Amino acid sequence: MNFTVVWVPSAEDQLADLWLNARDRGALTRAADRIDRLLGTDPINAGESRPDDRRVLIELPLVVYFEISEPDRMVRVLRVISGESLRG
Repeated sequence: MNFTVVWVPSAEDQLADLWLNARDRGALTRAADRIDRLLGTDPINAGESRPDDRRVLIELPLVVYFEISEPDRMVRVLRVISGESLRG
């Protein structure tokens, strides 16, 4: 049961900005690929729930906020931020 993963334009812009400023672009690219794979295959069990039917997934060095539309089999990535602040 696959889901289509769509990054809204603002999330794409945030990801591009993080990539341009990343010390390790490879790590960021691998994290984005893992996020797409996780959200595309099992978004309901990915990450943690948040208010307003949103979820957060930490896949360092990225953190994404997303929502799931089960009837449409679609996941929308709404926001992406750096996970650097989560590392002690």
